[in-house]
Amino acid sequence: MRTDLDPASVLLQLRAAWTHGGGTWALPGGALDSHEDSATAAAREAWEEAGIDPSALAFKAIFSDDHGNWRYDTVIAHTERDPGAHEANAESEDIRWGPIDGGAGSELNPALRRSWVELIDHVKSTLPGQI
Repeated sequence: MRTDLDPASVLLQLRAAWTHGGGTWALPGGALDSHEDSATAAAREAWEEAGIDPSALAFKAIFSDDHGNWRYDTVIAHTERDPGAHEANAESEDIRWGPIDGGAGSELNPALRRSWVELIDHVKSTLPGQI
């Protein structure tokens, strides 16, 4: 259990080898069900993949990486307590909290790496005191 959460950290998931983007670090997530909006899907995926109870999260914003005929929404959420993140299903090989400015390495999922700087700027704008 993590009790030293840095407000400037981000949760990353090492995608299992058999998944899309397997072997790379990404954000927990997945496709929307037909009845879901982005925040509802993010809460479900956080529970399914990282064991995070949605009641531990305060949803702050949505960052959309729009590609015309499809888009990837990243739901930005904060927590004030340890949400108990762990590998909750076979889609995750590892779950780690990392510094917000340290995730753009070569092991990052290529699609996420392309939008990382813009996404992190958006995340920072939601933090108290805007780091």
